[in-house]
Amino acid sequence: MLESALLLGIDTCGPTGSVALGRLAEGAVEILGQIELEGRSYSATLVAAVGELLARAGAPLREIGAMVAVNGPGSFTGVRVGLSAVKGLGEGTQIPVAAVSRLEVLAWKAGVESSALDAHRGEVFLRVGGLGLEARELLAGRQELAVIDPAPQRVAVCDDAAQALLKAAWPDAELVRTLVPTAADALRLCAGRVEAEEFVDLALLDGNYLRRSDAEIFGTEVFGAPAGPQRA
Repeated sequence: MLESALLLGIDTCGPTGSVALGRLAEGAVEILGQIELEGRSYSATLVAAVGELLARAGAPLREIGAMVAVNGPGSFTGVRVGLSAVKGLGEGTQIPVAAVSRLEVLAWKAGVESSALDAHRGEVFLRVGGLGLEARELLAGRQELAVIDPAPQRVAVCDDAAQALLKAAWPDAELVRTLVPTAADALRLCAGRVEAEEFVDLALLDGNYLRRSDAEIFGTEVFGAPAGPQRA
């Protein structure tokens, strides 16, 4: 069991992201620092932000006891940049990694069981149900929302687009507005998991995308054939 360990959290899934450093002690995390990241510059600023957090704390990378990676859903590019950084740091140092859904972090932050994030194109990334494995996550538009029965009574949201779509689809649901989830929130949520050493296999760590990439969508649906090399 990890005790009094430094934890590094990374979330690059949304329009903005963050990295956070915390100290685990007796099942709780004390946040030592957090740096916000601009969404369009993750690849250029993420590693430098991690280095800045460690420098502020006077701690070398080898003192990190575990990392918490928010693995989506969200921007394909953002999720991939974040997970690539986590894998690079983890493979070189053997730092264990816990992964968590951004939807779960949002629901936990709001104190409810369900949550939704704007997925663009008139859709939301949706989490329905309880915490952990009991919950179900999916990509949902108006048609999918209309057939979910029963609809959640309380749903956490943090953006206007998701709020508007759910308000139209589920007028009786209470939409609990909260701040955008951060890497620090992910660290606090995962304190117990880290203490219990509920880590993922780094080689199998992948993004929780819930949607195919644009290359897959447009390669198949617009041009009528899968993207990629074609046989003559």
